[in-house]
Formats: sequence, structure tokens, C-alpha cells
Amino acid sequence: MRIRTTAAVAAVSSLALLTGCGAADMTKQASPFANAQGSKTVTLSVQSWVGAQSNVAVAQYILEHELGYRVDTVQVDEVPAWDALSQGRVDALLEDWGHPEQEQRYVKDKKTIAPGGELGVTGHIGWFVPTYFAKKHPDVTDWKNLNKYADQFRTPESGSKGQLMDGSPSYVTNDKALVKNLKLDYQVVFAGSEAAQITQMRQFAKEKKPFLTYWYSPQWLFKKVPMTEVKLPAYKEGCDAEPEKVACAYPHTPLQKYLNADFAKKGGKAAAFLKKFKWTTEDQNEVSLMIADQKMTPEDAAKKWVDSHKSTWKKWLS
Repeated sequence: MRIRTTAAVAAVSSLALLTGCGAADMTKQASPFANAQGSKTVTLSVQSWVGAQSNVAVAQYILEHELGYRVDTVQVDEVPAWDALSQGRVDALLEDWGHPEQEQRYVKDKKTIAPGGELGVTGHIGWFVPTYFAKKHPDVTDWKNLNKYADQFRTPESGSKGQLMDGSPSYVTNDKALVKNLKLDYQVVFAGSEAAQITQMRQFAKEKKPFLTYWYSPQWLFKKVPMTEVKLPAYKEGCDAEPEKVACAYPHTPLQKYLNADFAKKGGKAAAFLKKFKWTTEDQNEVSLMIADQKMTPEDAAKKWVDSHKSTWKKWLS
């Protein structure tokens, strides 16, 4: 997601479905084509959630088929991706959920990374319950009533407490602080990855069992498992400044793109295209659904989207 949560190793066409932010620091996994002098190549960072994979799949397809570039992709986690971008290991990061420390260091101070503009998608993280449970228990959507339902959300992994399911441990979430500061009788349990989290949610939904989960939009799964957000204390600017004291909801974050500073200046048509690349939540979800649910390859999903949205992406080339 992913994701500001205070929050590929081959070409995208051969990427396995990668969902959830992996925990490994992969900044040393540099592309042999990154920053290659005189060569018509572009290297894109791929975060491990499917929305980010969709961005890269479409960008890669257009770069290769319309602009004649060779595109290499590298899977890098959220924070290490900034290091890789600064060092020229990758040329562009197409979906960032907000990392103010890295932005200050690399964009404002070192000036080794340049803003690439908005992606066009607004991200939001929150706590969700399945809609079938919310309809039976409408008051569950207010965080103040969560302790009332802790027993129903209990799992073997959460022990005597209710389970709040998170994805990968590499996600920088506020959830443990929220549980503590809001005095909730819950245990944060990590599924391990977005894919594992989705598997668990779909299984719970199949059996119509209650669950409480950290989740985010945009996300294709909402079309398959309708969920309702639990209202946390309202977000106010700065309420998440001290991680251990967080007691507020997650913000709505316009997702951003970033380019290596040298690439932004000298990347020619590729850099100009990536700066103009801007689509909607619906566009991203359309491609994500094809990849994650319909099991299409990223390349095939990108081709299908490109073939049916010519008026959208032609603007990115002008």
C-alpha cells in the first residue's frame, strides 16, 4: 500500500503477483541499465503491492511500445526505494504514500531526487470490517465500540484479545500505537504480506466470519469483499508526528511520483512522459483487478488497458 502508513527482479511481464511490502532491503539489487549513459533505457522501482505494479506495467508498456525504450524493473521496499532513487539505481518511483524524512533529505537538502508530480490517485489507510458484519452490528464502525466486539474478532494468533490484522511487518503502521493509546483490547497480528492478508480476508468472507483489518484504498479487493471503515479519531495535521503517541486516523494522501534528479533533467522523452503519467483510482483498480483477480500477466493487463484508453495515455506523450 503502499504506502505511507506514517505509512521484478525481472521485467514486469514476468513479475509474480507481488502484494504487500516485502521486508528485505533490496537497494543493492541495482538494474544493470539504471543511469546507463547513452542508452535508451529506463529503470522503474516496483513496490510489492498490486496497485504499484499496475502503474509500472502500464508505464513500461507505453515506454516500450510507443517510445522505443528498454525498461528494466527492480523491486525495492518503500524507504530503501528512496535511497536507490537518490543513488541512480532506479530512475523513477511511481507511487509514494508520503515519506517526509526522505523528501527533506533527498529532495530539499541533497537535491538528488526531483518531484515527478501527482499520480492522480489518493490513498487512504484505515481499519475495516466486512460489510456483512457492519450491517448486523452498525455501532462497530465507531472505534469506541470496538472493545465490545473484541471476543468476536479473537483468533488463535491474537490470544485472549481481538485480532487487528495487518499485512507485512515492513509496513510502517501506527496500529500498535493506536491500540495502546486508544486502550483497545486488541492484538496486532501480521499476515506477512498483502497476498497473505488477502487470502485470509477472502477465507473469512467465504465463511461469513467477522474480522478487523488494516486496509487501504485504492484496492481491487473491495469489489470482491465489500468492507466498511471503522471511524477512528479524526485526523488533524501533525497528530501523527510522534509515532508512539499517535491516537488519530490515517490521512488521505495524494500519491506522488519521484524521479532521480539527473534523470529528470536528462531523461528525454521518458522523463517527460513519466512526469505526465497521471490516471485515476478507477484506472489503477481496473488494471489491478486484471492482474490480481483475473490472473493476467502485468503485460497483458497493461496492453488491454492501453488498447481501450487511448485518449487517456495519448495526453501523456504530447
